[in-house]
Amino acid sequence: MLGFLQRIGKALMLPIAVMPAAALLLRLGQPDLLDIPFVAAAGAAIFDNLAILFAIGVAIGLSKDGNGAAGLAGAVGFFVLTQGTQAINENINMAILGGILSGIVAGLLYNRYSDIELPDWLGFFGGRRFVPIVTAATMVILAGLFGFIWPPIQEFINSIGEWIIGAGAAGVGLYGFLNRLLIPVGLHHVLNSLVWFVFGEFEGATGDLNRFFAGDPNAGIFMAGFFPIMMFGLPAACFAMIATAKKEKRKAVTGMLVGIAFTSFLTGITEPIEFSFMFLSPLLYVVHALLTASAMIVAYVLDIRHGFGFSAGAIDFFLNLGLAEKPWLLFGIGIVYGVIYFVIFYFLIKALNLKTPGREDDDEEVSEEALQDYDALDRDKPAGSKYDEMAYYYIAALGGQENIKAIDNCATRLRMKVDDMSKINETQLKKHGAKGVMKVDRTNLQVIVGTNVEFVATAMQRQMGKKAPTTNQPAEPVEESDGDKSPIGDSDFVAPIEGKIIPITEVDDPTFAEKMMGDGFAIEPTGRTVFSPVDGEVLNVFPTKHAIGILSKQGYEILIHVGLDTVNLQGEGFQTYVKAGDEVKQGQKLLEIDLETIGNKAKSTVTPIVFTNLDEKEKVQIKQTGDVKQGAKGIINIK
Repeated sequence: MLGFLQRIGKALMLPIAVMPAAALLLRLGQPDLLDIPFVAAAGAAIFDNLAILFAIGVAIGLSKDGNGAAGLAGAVGFFVLTQGTQAINENINMAILGGILSGIVAGLLYNRYSDIELPDWLGFFGGRRFVPIVTAATMVILAGLFGFIWPPIQEFINSIGEWIIGAGAAGVGLYGFLNRLLIPVGLHHVLNSLVWFVFGEFEGATGDLNRFFAGDPNAGIFMAGFFPIMMFGLPAACFAMIATAKKEKRKAVTGMLVGIAFTSFLTGITEPIEFSFMFLSPLLYVVHALLTASAMIVAYVLDIRHGFGFSAGAIDFFLNLGLAEKPWLLFGIGIVYGVIYFVIFYFLIKALNLKTPGREDDDEEVSEEALQDYDALDRDKPAGSKYDEMAYYYIAALGGQENIKAIDNCATRLRMKVDDMSKINETQLKKHGAKGVMKVDRTNLQVIVGTNVEFVATAMQRQMGKKAPTTNQPAEPVEESDGDKSPIGDSDFVAPIEGKIIPITEVDDPTFAEKMMGDGFAIEPTGRTVFSPVDGEVLNVFPTKHAIGILSKQGYEILIHVGLDTVNLQGEGFQTYVKAGDEVKQGQKLLEIDLETIGNKAKSTVTPIVFTNLDEKEKVQIKQTGDVKQGAKGIINIK
């Protein structure tokens, strides 16, 4: 559930990213600035259609490949849902929530049906064209359902919003506290979407942010209190970290800390600062959350209203002065909070001996073998931009590309699924620019990079097709494929184990079901021996023995992953008979597995078989379903 909510939080960032442009156009066109009505109208158009933008943006954000077909399906779903529910009850107004719900449904349906094959006479409607159709059908059902159950849900949501708004200082304080506490798990975007875009209504505009720009005299209470924290408080925390740094390291960290302090002041982007201390001292982070809550309360008590299109930085502060109430008081409050932050951070860092930037212990003596490993990394780094270099070192520090199962990003952080969390080298990640590392659970990892994260993620994805070295384990020499592939015939690939064939989309793991690693199929095994399905060469045998990679003589890279979450068994229940570099023949024994151990201690025995280097247009077609014997031929086709 946490992982799913994080995906929604990440998806929400795409439509939210349009808000700065909308706010800029709306404000610049106002009479107190440039007085250009059509510019103001252009910005207002974005605010007036936020619900449909959320439907499109969330669908694309949740889709496995960011394809526009998902966005089209989101729009179709939104129209069907809203018009259908209002035909039943004209008082229903799903607004932004309707857009988010439509986007979620469309994104999930896209991931499941974008590769669907239909009979030849319906072939035109197959693949991505099928997604808007199935989304419309699904939303018709949901519209019929919500037409009757939504009114009490709408009343409940409105009552929560009215309570938070009506709670005054307590409401804004609670929101400010939770807003900061949810940042480590990336769920603050979900909370923000409710408060900024849903709660409260003024002349058709809903949410504190929308109502602020619509001229609601009571809006802005859930945004004003952030300005003292982001423009003054957290920058002062950076100066406290500089002051407490070791003398010999102070000069080195000053540039970095001053840079992220200025970023916070100017734009309101605070995560690089917060991640520099949140895991070193949860106490210090809770204090920060409480100070944020108190700033929200102070702004409310003084009847200060201010708002932003992006975040509470100087750009939004000055841009939206004309809409604000008592905004200059925020500067005085900010100076006071700057002093408070500096004193508290300085005292707690010293008292708790926190290893904030510049206070880290000197590196322990590094072995000669490790030094050679790092030297090899530096020597072999690719030529290119600084992001290519960062990506190269990140892949190595993450345990190599074999350890990275999926990679994505939001506004400031890389979001990844890894195979073995123990292989993550946090020191090397931070050495090459990471602001922090967060291990969400045993497979989900977040690396805080900063506002340039998208360029790093793109460079990493570009390099993921290459064999990256790793500083965590010896790299075994593997002959790489030249990328040329020849067709696989019915006799060239056989079932590697006895069991029941199931589509890859039915595997209970999104990494496989959404084909993040490639297309393929899965077998629910009844046999206990895994044989090679092809003639070829063993590319790698995972240290935990649960997975083997093979390069077929036709040029296809095949991953056999026995069970789900079996990496956590640390090799228990597996016996390998080959090693990386071995030549293998079709039907040669690769693994012996203990089904009872895997079934009792792992998530599932279901074994995905994935082709990891398929071309964009290639896909795996299952020709035989149900029970299959080991060695059975003609079970799949690649086309």
